[in-house]
Amino acid sequence: MEGQLFADVVLPLALPRLLTYSVPAELADEVAVGARVGVQLGKKKIYSAVIHSLHANKPEGYDTKDILMVLDKFPIILPQQMELWSWISTYYMCTLGEVMKAALPSGLKLESETKITLTSNEELEVETLGEMEKSVIGFISARKSTTLADLSEILPASRILPTIRTLLDDKLVALDEVLSGGFKPKREYYVRLHPSIISEDDVNTAFTKLDRAAVQQKAFLAYLSMATPIDFAKPKEVERKLIIDKAEVSAQAIKGLKEKNILDVYERVVTRLGFDDDPSKAINPLSEGQQVAMDTIISEFETKDVVLLHGVTGSGKTEVYIHLINKMLDEGKQVLYLLPEIALTAQIINRLKRVFGSKIGIFHSKFSNEHRVETYLNLLDDTNENQYQIILGVRSSIFLPFKNLGLIIVDEEHENTYKQYDPAPRYNARDVSVVMAAHHSAKVLMGTATPAIETYFNAKTGKYGLVELANRYNDAAMPDIAIVDVRRARKQKQLHSHFTSHLLDAVGAALKRNEQVILFQNRRGFAPFLECEECGWVPECEHCNVSLTYHKRSNQLVCHYCGYSMSLPTTCLACGSPSMTTKGFGTEKIEEELQIFFPEASIERLDLDTARSRSAYERIIGDFEERRIDILVGTQMVTKGLDFDNVSLVGVLDADTMLRFPDFRAYERSYQLISQVSGRAGRKEKKGSVIVQTSQPDSDVLRMVRQNDYNALYEWQLVERHQFLYPPFYRLTKITIKHVDRKLLHEIAEVLGYRLRAIFGDRILGPEEPAINRIQNRYLLGFVLKMERTKPVTKVKELLWNAIYEVQGQPKYKGMMVSVDVDPM
Repeated sequence: MEGQLFADVVLPLALPRLLTYSVPAELADEVAVGARVGVQLGKKKIYSAVIHSLHANKPEGYDTKDILMVLDKFPIILPQQMELWSWISTYYMCTLGEVMKAALPSGLKLESETKITLTSNEELEVETLGEMEKSVIGFISARKSTTLADLSEILPASRILPTIRTLLDDKLVALDEVLSGGFKPKREYYVRLHPSIISEDDVNTAFTKLDRAAVQQKAFLAYLSMATPIDFAKPKEVERKLIIDKAEVSAQAIKGLKEKNILDVYERVVTRLGFDDDPSKAINPLSEGQQVAMDTIISEFETKDVVLLHGVTGSGKTEVYIHLINKMLDEGKQVLYLLPEIALTAQIINRLKRVFGSKIGIFHSKFSNEHRVETYLNLLDDTNENQYQIILGVRSSIFLPFKNLGLIIVDEEHENTYKQYDPAPRYNARDVSVVMAAHHSAKVLMGTATPAIETYFNAKTGKYGLVELANRYNDAAMPDIAIVDVRRARKQKQLHSHFTSHLLDAVGAALKRNEQVILFQNRRGFAPFLECEECGWVPECEHCNVSLTYHKRSNQLVCHYCGYSMSLPTTCLACGSPSMTTKGFGTEKIEEELQIFFPEASIERLDLDTARSRSAYERIIGDFEERRIDILVGTQMVTKGLDFDNVSLVGVLDADTMLRFPDFRAYERSYQLISQVSGRAGRKEKKGSVIVQTSQPDSDVLRMVRQNDYNALYEWQLVERHQFLYPPFYRLTKITIKHVDRKLLHEIAEVLGYRLRAIFGDRILGPEEPAINRIQNRYLLGFVLKMERTKPVTKVKELLWNAIYEVQGQPKYKGMMVSVDVDPM
């Protein structure tokens, strides 16, 4: 490209459009679409940005700044990824910068003020530098590190970046691993024989040197034992820490061996990913029903890009997935296996690794930034013999750089955890996977026992293929489901705290048979709130209009919206009465009270409080799988596809909170949650039992759960959705406006509502205050747009944005914040 070259770049910021930078002539051969570059924004900030396009068109209205540096030798964003970013930005009404923030591991986003440090380049004499470069070296040396802003103290603004560029080229300074917050390769120390030791005689001579250094002698012996047989031409490398552990010495002993030219000690980059697992188990043959499902899926893929596998809990859907994955690998294709919950990866990865070994990579937020960066870069590197062929991950895995994707499996496709709520982009990974697959000419298989109404509608109307697995694997029986009336139990004095006699008896019987129990309560914490028995005062969050949840283990009242916490008050802060009592119950309270009823049992919780780290998830699930836990109490985490052989009883402690939730999806979600958690009981040869506690025993939803009649639920809900203009017949878009001034917020809402109704008429509902109308000191009002599916999506969103920008652009309303949620869950 002749003449001045310009680059439109994506910055990791919510900017409404791309910014254009000029490409210096010396960097023209290094830049590429999809590569990261360092750019300056404003006077002090430097960000890494991704090149969106290169062209020769100088922008009008502002002078371009130069790109400072090229961070990548090859593009890290592939064309298919950029296409997907653009689609997500348009469909979910957010900026490309917000998509970039979600798409890249934080180790590749590099967004902060740049730190500059000295390197140890001994090949170049500082005296050969110019005066400005010498000044910078001295300035950094005195401070250990500095920033571009600090350098303005000693250099003219126009000379800061060129001077740093010179020092970077001479490798005298580094920008804190390129930029602050960047990915740092993992390094380990390795040990081998010093090059001067080339024979057995040299080894014996080395021992003579160590006659008076017993500790060093131990370390040398440890190395030799681990490096046997010794190849003097190519000595074996041994990790230093292994020698330290084996010889029980310190690193200082090995350093002494290096100084005596006996061992060579050096540092090198190692992978965090681990490629040591080899397949140890053949693929299991499919049952007759599974084989029919497999053949039908393959047949459906000939004419459909998306297929729904609707199989009851325990029908063996995962085994079908394994055979499909194997088929794709035989065809040289990659597979993305999406799961709704990190907790599931711990169990499924072990199952898949026994078959596919190190072909599998795992990607989710509980791994370190460095691990996620290495996984990302692994997929980009075609020369890597250990390149992943299968990725098992949660929703963010859709942003990985697949080059030869053949299949996306969306397991438990109905789960709302596939939806990103905050911050933007508020995408649904299930729906994005369909678009992503189209960009790669790949196929999508969605699997679940309880499909989302919209997914089942698409399958029933022919948009998706549909495959049914109606029986459990090996014809195992579905569990018996008992609906227990809590009101009747209370009247008959058969309610003990939050447990009916029926449930307690069943738990006791299961424990006597050495079987395990899962109890489901869809609320974490000890109690939903505290209340003064004298005046009715309830502690609320200082920043949100919501009561604080009591967590007994930490003795704190916590806001589950903003994280605010306070110590438990001993007296009412309104009237001074000591009569403070807890109301309701969460998983923590259930765990405590179960210990009273079953003191000999091992009881554990699985919720957000106990499983915040990857190791905690894996420990709890592993202990339950190994039968070291008798009773597992959990929130929705225990409903999501976990498979335990010894669980004979599942208890749902409070179905009413789900059935009464004020949302058009309440009955659908209640059916899904209760059916899914019920499916954890009686796997394989044991018939399980499920006990559902409720004050609505005659509920139609519970009747359908009991009869395992999803089709009845679907037909019932479809009639209501059509009548009241909900999905799958209409598209929903939720617009939330926020402001610290409640009066001004209502004024803004009136103006915005007028604009929206002028465009969309009665398709706009609101403004309405949500149940929790203040979060983090901002008041909230919401609108809902119900739009026919036949209307052009892009045009509708363009009109919606225009109305929002028109109001937001008024000086009086600039403090307003707007969030748009397309296809809210």
